[in-house]
Amino acid sequence: MKRLFDISFSLIGLVLLLPFFIIIALLIVLDSRGSVFYSQRRVGLNNCDFLLLKFRTMSTGADKKGLLTVGDKDNRITRLGYYLRKYKIDELPQLVNVLRGEMSLVGPRPEVRKYVDMYTPEQLKVLSIKPGITDYSSITYINESELLAKAEDPERYYITEVMPAKLKLNLYYIKEKGFFTDIKIILKTLTKIF
Repeated sequence: MKRLFDISFSLIGLVLLLPFFIIIALLIVLDSRGSVFYSQRRVGLNNCDFLLLKFRTMSTGADKKGLLTVGDKDNRITRLGYYLRKYKIDELPQLVNVLRGEMSLVGPRPEVRKYVDMYTPEQLKVLSIKPGITDYSSITYINESELLAKAEDPERYYITEVMPAKLKLNLYYIKEKGFFTDIKIILKTLTKIF
């Protein structure tokens, strides 16, 4: 049932949002040099890598300067990218990942391999289900980049504080996952964004 829900809503979402996607794509091209989309290798179901799709919000090659975004004013973020990130519009292309079966609408946010390699055996259980566009940790840590900006050592703070807390929420989701839980998370996400 979850897969049917994912296919239906990702397909409907992509069709309805297509004109919006075209406008965003044109604005990205006008705002800065580089491609419209950004893909990054993330870890998904059963510890398998896949390419996560986003609208590009940073200058080309910015990920070589670090994987974490620190604060809203990270100088790697483009002018338009700031607003795409603020309203989570940059995440919408992941509907393609959902349609392809690499992700679900709701599930643990997929992490990069560097950080997954630090997971404990218990934390690795989050890879037993498909990653999602949103989850409890996305709601709780909607302003994660601002939290990291306040830290003396953002990456250390992410590894020792934020990542374990997010994984705890992901494990909680796995225990109580279900159709109505997913609907609740989607509604809470939309409420937080708007």
